[in-house]
Amino acid sequence: MKIHFVASSSDSAQMALERLSLKYGNSHIQDADYVVCLGGDGFMLEALHKVLDRSIAIYGMNYGTVGFLMNAANEEDLVRRLEKAQPSVLHPLHMIATTSEGVVKTALAFNDVFLFRQTRQTSRIKIEIDGRVRLEELICDGIIVSTPAGSTAYNLSAHGPIVPLSSNILPLTPISAFRPRRWRGALLPSTAVVKLTLLDTEKRSTAAVADFTEIRDVVEVVVREDRTRKATILFDPDHGLSERIIAEQFVA
Repeated sequence: MKIHFVASSSDSAQMALERLSLKYGNSHIQDADYVVCLGGDGFMLEALHKVLDRSIAIYGMNYGTVGFLMNAANEEDLVRRLEKAQPSVLHPLHMIATTSEGVVKTALAFNDVFLFRQTRQTSRIKIEIDGRVRLEELICDGIIVSTPAGSTAYNLSAHGPIVPLSSNILPLTPISAFRPRRWRGALLPSTAVVKLTLLDTEKRSTAAVADFTEIRDVVEVVVREDRTRKATILFDPDHGLSERIIAEQFVA
């Protein structure tokens, strides 16, 4: 079995990289059967982008903090763990962002796309779903469009719902909504096209973030799920991503 190891910059991940490379070798990614990611959830998101559309699965080992997307940092019998690991296929969100200067930029996100105010002023956002205006003006700190896998991350901390991996649902969750005060967000079909138009942008500048890509001073952001692209992530038996999403809903 040929394994390609990648590691975050943390001391623990770098030391693990050295130990595992000596024990199992470290093949080039083009020749590898598996990619093993050593780090935390943030580094895993970066690694997922690197294996996007490749016919190779990625297995994470937690040398970070939360490790929701990772497996335990057990370095023994890695080959057997990889052979028994269960796959989950993730499709990214595709973001098209237009800046105040008219520049159009694109990015992909496996966790979420979110808008957030850049200054002390709140953002004002018009929300359109599939070409139909659903909210003329949301006054808020920002808004999140999440994947099911990302529903347990920023979306959850903003009091958004956790949704199962197989639900084909995208949570749309406001961040500190002021008006409408009681609007808690929406659950959208995964086929939905979400258009977010920023209002009063000269006074209220807003940034758009897709995973680890940040674009400043946006005036319009369009988000949709891209089912033509995918990455496969592996989990130890009985600890798959679907099980983790369910279990997270019962954490006190």
